[in-house]
Amino acid sequence: MNAPTPLTVTHTHGERVTVTAAGTELMAYVYAPDPVAFESRKPYVHPLRTLAGSPVSGYRPNDHRWHKGLQMTASHLSGQNFWGGNSYVHGEGYLPLHDRVGSMRHDGFDSFEVAGDRLDFTELLTWVENGGEEWAHERRSVALHSADEHSGTYAVDWSIELTNIRGEPLHFGSPTTHGREMAGYTGLHWRGPRDFTGGQVLSPAGPSTDEEMMGRSAEDHPWIGFVGEHDGTDAHSTLVFAHAPGNAESVHASHWFVRSEPVPTVAFSWAFFEEFALPPGDSFAYGYRVLVADGALDADGIERRLKATPW
Repeated sequence: MNAPTPLTVTHTHGERVTVTAAGTELMAYVYAPDPVAFESRKPYVHPLRTLAGSPVSGYRPNDHRWHKGLQMTASHLSGQNFWGGNSYVHGEGYLPLHDRVGSMRHDGFDSFEVAGDRLDFTELLTWVENGGEEWAHERRSVALHSADEHSGTYAVDWSIELTNIRGEPLHFGSPTTHGREMAGYTGLHWRGPRDFTGGQVLSPAGPSTDEEMMGRSAEDHPWIGFVGEHDGTDAHSTLVFAHAPGNAESVHASHWFVRSEPVPTVAFSWAFFEEFALPPGDSFAYGYRVLVADGALDADGIERRLKATPW
């Protein structure tokens, strides 16, 4: 068995947490507030890189300035937009409704632990609607672990527990629940780099396409792979997006939002086809894993690496 690769963690207080391994900055978790409120101020991961140093996240692309690496979102939440940018309105399309854009405020870290080859932290956040009213408390846990130079892989785990502190139910939806077909994005979202456009989508059954996987149930397809080829280097990278085993028992069934064209993006959508309500005082929880790998993995290779990295 290969020895795990040690991590170096640097915390610039009030701004970001960076993780380095084998001379490569793998991840920066940025929690300092963004300067642009319209992009929905909230923490995000960017850059995200493979162990070999290949970049696998995009940041403020010209088509969607509010796409920032890996971040938690809620595109339609009781009339507010915690995704950022334009809001979808049925019959009118996407509109720049600045008064609908909310934010996720970093309140502090409840725990922060570094153990040689693993980083774990728990962050406390408050979801704030555009007018300043606090709607939800979030307890977010992020871990980076299992870095292995031999296989060229590591894992980022991201879990959320969200509690409604508003005086009425919170209604979670998506553009699809509001009338736009097959645009069910919401929840944890990844935006890939520009050179991943047209990349290969994989499912447990093997090579797939955007159209085949868009809106598919996470119960039937617990993971999705995305293989991209880099500009400037003769290299591929693979990202694997996997649901934690307990997600099937969460408040609402999840479905995949995935595109390789016109933009490379994957979201763990918790409200693709139907809205769900979270009553006052109630909570829900989801857990996710993003496996980052050098090279172009196939479905069998993904299964092997997922099995080698237990939850």
